[in-house]
Amino acid sequence: MKVSMVTTVILALGIAAGSLAQNIATTRNAPLDVELKPAEMARVDNSDVKRKRAYPMQPPTIPHKVDQYQVDLNANKCMSCHSRRRSQDSQAPMVSVTHYQDRDGNFLADISTRRYFCQQCHVTQDDVEPLLANEFVDIDEILRRDSE
Repeated sequence: MKVSMVTTVILALGIAAGSLAQNIATTRNAPLDVELKPAEMARVDNSDVKRKRAYPMQPPTIPHKVDQYQVDLNANKCMSCHSRRRSQDSQAPMVSVTHYQDRDGNFLADISTRRYFCQQCHVTQDDVEPLLANEFVDIDEILRRDSE
């Protein structure tokens, strides 16, 4: 009896999932079996304007192009402006002091090897309209609303 009940539930879920799959909403504006012409590559936002972070501890985004930057074992172009030695001359924000710590919390003279490849965490932004509406509300906004 239990086996047939489980089988019936699984079968019902499968049928429901199959009928839902035919009406999947996508951002493609075309059926899934139609191959669309890809959109043109968007331009990278090169405004050099510091963006607001969406959540605490979010790595800052990169406000300029970096497509020709060399970041490999031999060189890190980002550090030519953002290192603590160069930030005053370049007027670029210095990387966080956490980037100069090893995993045990000891401070180092140069950037930590754990933080050397900047684009593991920091990304450029494309100058495009969002595909979907964003209803995200920052915690500061929520707290401000509650206090009013």
